[in-house]
Parts: sequence; C-alpha cells; structure tokens
Amino acid sequence: MSEPSILTETRGRIGIITINRPKVLNAIDVPTMLAMEEALGRMEADDAVRVIVVTGTGERAFVAGGDIADLDSRQGLQHYQEFAEVIHRVFRRYETCDKPTIAAVNGWALGGGTELVLALDIRILADNARLGLPEITLGLFPGAGGTQRIIRQVPLCRAKEIMFAGDHISAEEAVSIGLANRVVPRASLMDEALALAEKIAAKSPLVLKLLKRTLRDGGDMPLSAALPYEQAMIGLVLDSQDAHEGCRAFLEKRSADFQGR
Repeated sequence: MSEPSILTETRGRIGIITINRPKVLNAIDVPTMLAMEEALGRMEADDAVRVIVVTGTGERAFVAGGDIADLDSRQGLQHYQEFAEVIHRVFRRYETCDKPTIAAVNGWALGGGTELVLALDIRILADNARLGLPEITLGLFPGAGGTQRIIRQVPLCRAKEIMFAGDHISAEEAVSIGLANRVVPRASLMDEALALAEKIAAKSPLVLKLLKRTLRDGGDMPLSAALPYEQAMIGLVLDSQDAHEGCRAFLEKRSADFQGR
C-alpha cells in the first residue's frame, strides 16, 4: 500500500499539512492537490486549529514543481479543464483561508512550489531552500497564479527577471526582495515555524480572521475604498468579546484568554 501524498497532524492549536511524495521531490499532481484541498478543509472546519503550517517531506524539497511528464502529455484545453482548474482553485483556497498559514520551506520550492509559497501568509525558509519560477526553460511560464501573485509581492523588475531568466534564487535573496520572512538553519526549521505558529495561535482567532479579510480584500481596492472598509471591519471587531477581553487583560496586567467570540 502506497504512502498518502498528504500527511496531516495537529499539535495543540497548530495544524500541520505535509506534502509527502519524496520520491519525486514532492512534485504535485492532481490527486495530491485534491488531497491538499481536503486536508485544508478539515483544518478550516476544526475550531481547535488556529494556525496552519505547510511543509514537505524530506531534506531536499518543499515542492520541486509540477509533474513535467504529466504536463507534456496534455494539450491546452485538457490542461485548462483538468490540471489548471484544480491547482488554481486549491491555491486560492489556501490564499483565502481565514486561518493564518505558515510555509516551512524545507528545500527546493520551484515552479508550483514557489507558486504555493506565494499563496501562503508567512514564509520561513531553511538555509538550503531554493525558490524560482523556471518554467521558461521548458517553453512554458508560471500558470498556477505565479505571474500575478509575484508581481504584487516583489518589485516588478525583479519579478520579470525571475520569470524571464528562470534562475533559482537563494533563501537569503528571497528574504532580501521580500518574497519570504526569514532564513533559519535547516535543523531548526520546524521549531521556528511552530514557535511562530504558537505565538499567533495565542491571539484571537476571530480577530485574525477579520484582519486577514481586511488585508486581502482591502489590498484589491483603491485606498479611497480600502480605508472605509477598514473602518467598518474594526467596528465589527469591537463588537466581539475578544476585543474587550484583550483590553481588560491589559488593564488588569494579565494574559488575555481569547475564545474566538
């Protein structure tokens, strides 16, 4: 019996989704993406899970990319209706998840691997990690959201160079251009990711949800619309029990106990 392509576990308030195809460097295919979607759905529905960490199995790769033989076997309409439809839907599900997500990038994150990183909230890279969008070397270009997400996250000239040249970039450079948060030693990657997840999980899950929506939706608006949207959303927050618990805890010099209400 083969190993499942996606492993899941929970550690207290932290959910962990692990892409588990080490023989192909965790390359993603349609069954793997469907399993990723199902795993996310279960964690979204579990009120005990407040933060989700995504990583890969093994020492070499987070996600090395898509299955090239599979891509070569398809024509355009078939690819659009089958593979592309699924990967766009799944990555968008991760991007719009109301719970904070953290990428613990344990090695190569190329092509679809970088595109998945771009859809996650916070990115912690092992010092052996390499990112890149090398599709141009195959006569292709990024088609799982990469062209649109990267130009919204790093300077346009640098995004174009990454896609036009198809070169890999180091973990340190990814941080320097704003593509990731920080680099840590490979041996401490999960400890660092889980420690940050625990810090975030101690905050109000309701407020984190509304904050994520404010950032996500406001980012697509002109400032003249985004500011009143923020004003309305903070009004919703002040109707929550958690907002008043946080204020009272500060005044009473104690730790807040946020319940998500």
